[in-house]
Parts: sequence; structure tokens; C-alpha cells
Amino acid sequence: MAIIEAVIGIGLIVLVLWEGFETIVLPRRVTRRFRLTRTFYLGVWHPWRAIGNRFFSGKRLETWLSFFGPLSLFFLLGLWATILIIGFAFLYLAAGSALNTQGIPPGFFTDLYLSGTNFFTLGIGDVTPRTTAGRILTVAEAGLGLGFLAIVIGYLPALNQSFSRREVRISLLDARAGTPPTAAVMLLRHGHEHGMEALRQVLFEWEQWSAELMESHLSYPVLAYFRSQHDNQSWLSALTAVLDTCSLIMAGLEGACKRQAELTFAIARHAVVDLSLVFRVPPQKPRHDRLPEAELENLRSTLAAAGLRLQTGSDADLKLTELRQMYEPYVYSLSKRFQLELPPWVPASARNDNWQTSAWERKGPGISAAGQEGLLKDKHF
Repeated sequence: MAIIEAVIGIGLIVLVLWEGFETIVLPRRVTRRFRLTRTFYLGVWHPWRAIGNRFFSGKRLETWLSFFGPLSLFFLLGLWATILIIGFAFLYLAAGSALNTQGIPPGFFTDLYLSGTNFFTLGIGDVTPRTTAGRILTVAEAGLGLGFLAIVIGYLPALNQSFSRREVRISLLDARAGTPPTAAVMLLRHGHEHGMEALRQVLFEWEQWSAELMESHLSYPVLAYFRSQHDNQSWLSALTAVLDTCSLIMAGLEGACKRQAELTFAIARHAVVDLSLVFRVPPQKPRHDRLPEAELENLRSTLAAAGLRLQTGSDADLKLTELRQMYEPYVYSLSKRFQLELPPWVPASARNDNWQTSAWERKGPGISAAGQEGLLKDKHF
């Protein structure tokens, strides 16, 4: 019986230590099918999302979903600590529960209490080990508890820094591509004299951002659950808008920075594919066409009015369709998993960007709806 208890205890401790190593320390994607961390997030995210959809809507729903990322991190760390404490309790039990107690009845719960005080290094002293094996376990658990705390202290700032770097670029996209970002607005706002050079620089920066997003979200998958500061922005909508923009350029936007668009498209598509693998969400064909033929023709006309000519014909349409098929099924699956809206190709109506709004003003500062539409189409903006 003692052997079984020891095996259970060692198994629980090894499981958590290995999970912690893969989640916090190992800087690469883990391909193992069963993972405690992945099972935890699958088991918690779906009920959390279902509760939100049942009782909330609009901004309240978005606020509810935004709580999940930070709270789940604390729940996960608490789960790891609990399993470690139980694992050491089984080892104390396997060692014979040889404890000095002060009026506390011996048994597994006393071993569990000793394990908890040792793990958190409380040093109360009302329950102490009497054997050499017990003392060794006490020292080992106290050291592990201190190490666990040190890792958590180092992990949280790294996570926050990665989140901040991600959000900075998303915020900068606001004035360049609208809110939410769309490919049409991105191109229209770079239709001025030196706009294509400026767009090339923007796409270069988003090539870097996409690589950083892939690296950070593969190393710390929990970041995908951290939602942006504004309800109408997200890492997935920004990434999708950039892919849409690159697709239009590659499909034949005359005078545009095609080579840079190809490079940005490649790394951005790489990111969405790898994230789909990490979260095990296979690509799915979108239920609704994000760019039907009539809207594509309207987009061509709008771009042409701003001096941007998008090639026409069956070859150009086929090229655009092939490019869309390379990433739209992946971003659609990710949007369903994280309940994040995908941006349209063309904004449905004129609206203020985030920088033009205020909690004290219903509209942008001195900008009417008609004026906003003018800004949207102004090739010098």
C-alpha cells in the first residue's frame, strides 16, 4: 500500500513540474496530445463562455470574457500548487505518517495539512516529522514551494510585457486602418502621394509584429485569452485585416509594395496556422462569404476613386480567392474558439475611430457623421 501511495505522490509531483516547465520555461510549441494545462483551459473556457452568453450581451459580455485570461492564470497556478501539496501528502502518508502532533489526530488530512504548511513555508510547528524521510520531504517541499513562488514572480511580468507589446501595435493600427481595422480603409488611408512607401513601412512593422505574436503566443498560449483594451479591437481582427490587405496587394493592386506584402502575408499566415495547431482548432470554411462578388466590385470602385487601381478579370479574382483560402478557414476557427469577431473587408458604415471618441462626447471632437465619411475616403488622410 505504501508503494502505491508513493507512486501516486511522485506521479502528481512530476506531472505538475513537467507541466510548469513546458508552460513557463520551455520556449517552444508542445506537441504532446495530453496536457494538464490544455485540459484545464478546455474545461474552464467553454463553461465560462456559455455563462457569459447566457446572462450577458454587448459590452457586458465582452467584459465578462476579458476577465477569463487573467483569472484563469491564477486558477491554473492555484491548481498546480494544490496538486503539488496533495502529491507530497501522499509521500508523507507512504512514509508512515510519522509525525509529532499536538492534539491533532493522525491520518491523511494531517499529512495534507503538514504538506500545505511546508509548501507555503509557514513554519507553524504544530505538526512536525519524526523520521529522517519525513524531514527530507519537508526540506524538499519547502524548497520547491520557494522555487514555485520565484517562477510565478518572474512569469507574470514577462506575460504582461508580451501583452503590452502586442497591444501597442494594435492601437497604432487604429488611425491607419480604422476601428475595427479593415483592408479597404488601410489602402484608402495610404492612397496619397507617398502612401505606398508609408504602407510598405507599415507592412514591414506588421511582419515583425506577426513574428512576435507567433513566438509569444506559442510560448505563452494563455495570452490568446487576454483581450484588448477596446471592445472593437483584438489581436485576431488586426492580424486578419493585415492578411486581407496583403491579399489585395498581391492580387494586383497597381503600384503597391507587392514584395513586402508577400513577406508579411507569409509570416502572418504562418502565425494563424501554428496557433490553430496549438489550440487544436482545425480550419473551417466560413459560414458567410466575407467578400462577396458585389462587395468586391464596390471595393474596386472605391479604391479607383482614390487613385488605387485593383486589377480586374478572372485571373485576379482567382488569385484573390486562392490567397483567402490560405488563411480565412484558420482565422474563422480561431474566432469561434475565442469568440472574437473577424473584421469586414469594407466597413459597413462610416464610424469614428477610437482616437476620435471620448466618454464625454457622443461623437468625435467636431467631426460629424458626414465628415467622418469624408475622412474615410480622403486620400490625403
